[in-house]
Amino acid sequence: MTDSAPYPLTWELDSLYPHPAQPEFADCLQQMKDSLEDLVQRVALLADAANPAQDAAQWGDFLTDYQAAVAELSGLFAFLECYCAEDAHNKQYQVLMGRLASIRPLRENIETQLQLTLRELSAETIQQFCEQDERLQEIQFFLEDCKRNATLRLPKEQEILASELAVDGLHAWGRLYDRLSGDLKIQLMEKGELVERSPGQVQFDSPQRAVRENNFYASNKAWETIADSCADALNHLSGTRLTLYSRLPVTDHLDAPLIYNRMQRSTLETMWSVISERKQKLVRFLEKKAELLGLSRLCWYDLNAPLPLAGGESAELTYDRACELTVNSFAEFSPDLRNFAERALRERWIEAENRAGKRQGGFCTTFPVQKQSRIFMTFTNSADSMSTLAHELGHAYHSYVLKDAPFVLGDYPMNLAETASTFAEAVLGEQRLKAARTREEELQILDGMLGDSVAFMMNIHTRFLFEDRFHQERQSGELTPERYSELMLEAQKEAYMGALDDSGWNPCFWISKLHFYISELPFYNFPYTFGYLLSLGIYALADSFQDQTEFADKYRELLIATGCQLTEDAVAGTFGYDLSQGEFWNKSIDIIDRRVDRFLELAD
Repeated sequence: MTDSAPYPLTWELDSLYPHPAQPEFADCLQQMKDSLEDLVQRVALLADAANPAQDAAQWGDFLTDYQAAVAELSGLFAFLECYCAEDAHNKQYQVLMGRLASIRPLRENIETQLQLTLRELSAETIQQFCEQDERLQEIQFFLEDCKRNATLRLPKEQEILASELAVDGLHAWGRLYDRLSGDLKIQLMEKGELVERSPGQVQFDSPQRAVRENNFYASNKAWETIADSCADALNHLSGTRLTLYSRLPVTDHLDAPLIYNRMQRSTLETMWSVISERKQKLVRFLEKKAELLGLSRLCWYDLNAPLPLAGGESAELTYDRACELTVNSFAEFSPDLRNFAERALRERWIEAENRAGKRQGGFCTTFPVQKQSRIFMTFTNSADSMSTLAHELGHAYHSYVLKDAPFVLGDYPMNLAETASTFAEAVLGEQRLKAARTREEELQILDGMLGDSVAFMMNIHTRFLFEDRFHQERQSGELTPERYSELMLEAQKEAYMGALDDSGWNPCFWISKLHFYISELPFYNFPYTFGYLLSLGIYALADSFQDQTEFADKYRELLIATGCQLTEDAVAGTFGYDLSQGEFWNKSIDIIDRRVDRFLELAD
């Protein structure tokens, strides 16, 4: 394929593993099960292998085989996830995902025993093990991180039982939501006909307010039909976690996500505190946007509305044009990032076609053995879709940079994963802004960028406040769907500083936002804001480097550090910021404030 040929809209999966319908795929699952069962037996022997001088080779052999097995397991999960996402109604794929999920406790069993064994070893003993075997020395951070994570483990037999029960408990509630949302159909009136659309096909960026409003109410009407089941899922996901936390040495429900993100509580509290103090400029932006749209105040479904400007960017972007703009923007930052993006697009790592039957949302998933990624999204011919493309390519680039690292050092936390993705969005946004030729075009681009700021500093804050508060209330019993809606409304009004119209809130947001139902990870929200503001602040540092190549190399250093350092250490060691202090977060928001000022200037 030549560079002038159209970019493929659909992904290629056949080269990764046998098709799920083929017997060879069932063989892959069985081989994986056999490998993990063998590792379960071997990890148990490590409890009696506590002498570094005698037992280091045994540890090194085990961890080498463990990494090979879990890399393969990760790829199999990613592979099935791709098929389930592109064909959300396919029952065969769902059955296979359930079968693969039944193998998950074996890995969790291994991780549990490994962490509990390391919990009993002193830091000095772990150091001695690493000095005895180069393979252990290379992954010393992983061993130390396992010891830290062991604080979230029950005693051995209880932990293993909890992992096995989670297949039909905790994780089953997450899979239930995936099926409910995947099967959901939204009835819309289009060109005089009633049509059914998947949630991912329903957009709120139409220039016609009547269309946005109709889509909003039609969507909520559909989501409300599964409200009871979603409330059950949320109650049992949070209830299970709280029961586990009650038996662990943790302060509250935030300890676990902070440990997962290798992040200090002081960093999280400082970030939200600075954000809460610095939202007024964003409120001014929302007020001005309402004015430009001819409204007294915005409603929820107006937040992504395009500005009514003549001479702005074309309302519709073709996929080819979006790919070209993204690749060219990346080239301005780093040839390495540009070449990677071109490869991912040309080699069909991306599923972007807008068609019925696909799951909502977007994701990037990695195949460690093949050293490749796949991106799932639905391209809707909009600048927002182009930003999503850049976002997911940022994730894929992060994995690419770490492709030759040991598997366990490629497992970076979510907050730093979101740094890479939002950094890629920032690169695209800044290049588009520089290339703007007219007032209208610059306004339109700023509207998109500030819309992102609203999303990360208000929408994500809503989700954090909501999740924090329903976990607090859940300790006293299950919540009704009505109570979830009340908590959501309260969180929205606080996070948006009351900036929307009184009738324009979205109390059903807790039903439609899939992030609340991800069983593997609680609080799938604040890492997005962390990554956004961190990437913004780091991107602003580019001007302080005389050589752009040096800056791009420093950025690569940060991405590599994400797999082998604590969050604060990774940032301090590469760019010199103390994230527990307000200075850095204020500098990041200064950039947003300057964009608001420019928007207001152009709008007037």
